[in-house]
Amino acid sequence: MDGVDAWLQAIAASPWALPAMAVLVFADAFLVVVPGEAAVTAFGALAVAHGTPPLGGVILVAGAAAFAGDLCCYLVGRAVGVERWPWMRGPRVSAALEWARRRLDRNAALVLFTARFVPFARLAVNLAAGAARVNTARYLGVTALAALAWAAYQAVIGAVVAAVVPGGPVVAVVVSILVAVGIGVGVDLVLARRAKRRTAARG
Repeated sequence: MDGVDAWLQAIAASPWALPAMAVLVFADAFLVVVPGEAAVTAFGALAVAHGTPPLGGVILVAGAAAFAGDLCCYLVGRAVGVERWPWMRGPRVSAALEWARRRLDRNAALVLFTARFVPFARLAVNLAAGAARVNTARYLGVTALAALAWAAYQAVIGAVVAAVVPGGPVVAVVVSILVAVGIGVGVDLVLARRAKRRTAARG
């Protein structure tokens, strides 16, 4: 355990810590399997457990990276649409994009903000927003606010767990990631059930 603690401390103190986290968060905007959320939560825990990197820095860097990733998805959707590549024509992706289009037509600001907190939805919504040519100035403002709120949410989960759970940095990082993943899975299940109920009601 001491060896792992020393390793985490070395990572936290490294000048490459926040840039590496930023790369993961940026990639997470395109690939939901990339552990961007887990990285932000872990660094939030380390910020409290070791005092480095600073929690404010974790939030700002993660927010900037999330905003950049979402903006790139928007620009891809705006430039080439959402049906150019075969993987976008699959049933699951097609359904997600259609869902995003319908929601954006009704309330673009609310959908853009909340989608940042749902991994697969954020990709579909940002691509669809670009393809639908949602007003760029409006998109930038809402997406920047959502990215910063998401970064604060993820980092604060880690920080709170590190502050209240005994056992040192290793336990804080592991527990905080499990808590964040559990919340994410819970949100996904709730959304999936709501979608099934709506489908059944329409049927």
